[in-house]
Amino acid sequence: MKKPDSSLAQKTALDIKNVQKEIFELVNSASDIKLLEELKNKYLGRKGKINAISQNLPEIPVDKRKEIGQALNKLKTETETSIDNKFKTLSRASAETSEANKEKIDITLPGNPVNHAHKHPLTQITQEISKIFISLGFQTATGPDIESDYYNFEALNIPAEHPARDMHDTFYIKTDSQPDGPGTTLLRTHTSPVQIRVMEKFQPPVRIIVPGRVYRNEAIDATHSAVFHQIEGLAVDENITFADLKATLATFAKKMFGEKIAVRFRPSYFPFTEPSAEMDVRCIFCGGKGCKICKNLGWLETLGCGMVNPRVFDYVKYDREKYTGFAFGIGVERITMLKFGVDDVRLFYENDLRFLKQF
Repeated sequence: MKKPDSSLAQKTALDIKNVQKEIFELVNSASDIKLLEELKNKYLGRKGKINAISQNLPEIPVDKRKEIGQALNKLKTETETSIDNKFKTLSRASAETSEANKEKIDITLPGNPVNHAHKHPLTQITQEISKIFISLGFQTATGPDIESDYYNFEALNIPAEHPARDMHDTFYIKTDSQPDGPGTTLLRTHTSPVQIRVMEKFQPPVRIIVPGRVYRNEAIDATHSAVFHQIEGLAVDENITFADLKATLATFAKKMFGEKIAVRFRPSYFPFTEPSAEMDVRCIFCGGKGCKICKNLGWLETLGCGMVNPRVFDYVKYDREKYTGFAFGIGVERITMLKFGVDDVRLFYENDLRFLKQF
């Protein structure tokens, strides 16, 4: 065993001061994290300078050993703290620089392409039809999808047991009063109930269109759907005639399908209009020559219409001797299919982007 060396205590104390000075200068001047890691290993590592100095402790006299040990521990703690603080400072500066570079915008670079969403074809046609009739002086009205039997049938001159109810395969909703069978609540089969609701609230003149979704309990195929869209139209005032109806709908057809389009009216039947008609347009695909779209007839059926049945006025307390009016119902799916040459209504509801992107 070596004899304690009093001169070694003096030398060790000097080494501690020198290392303390070195570390202070090197850590303060360190400009990157990698250099800090190297300093940490050089001074605090298992083979580092501070650990090497501590190897002298056993050879230092006892009366000096405590003082030297405390100085050595203080050096180690200050070194660790100094390096850690510098590490945090450099890390924060690096993150700020990175964020600043990230946010930097080179306005000379070309812009990134933006994929814009577009409207569903049924929405496009609904808005186009609405815009046409609004330009003709009509206003838009809305009503509930869940209706009462009164508004959906009775007030439209379709009382109970009326044969016309067979034209509407209705979704009835069970009620508390009739839990085992159909009650008086249903999903509307057309948008015509809104006519009654509006006429109950407002006196003529009335000019409205009613875009909306309707429901019928039908088998789904290429031309039928259990859920589809209609736009109802109503005009009531003094001295309105069938000529006004024809002029209005002919104007609509020209704005929708082009100025050269020809229209014709055929007698039909609807319980809430009298007389009633259906309007056809000259086939826009073959020009009237006959094709598979128009079934070689040269004409395409577009909508139903007629003069408001005076009995409907009785329900809303309009003076049938003073007022007349016309009404029409447009199937949005029908017009969309004609406009875009689509032969299967189910395509509108399958959400296939390959189909929808064409519009």
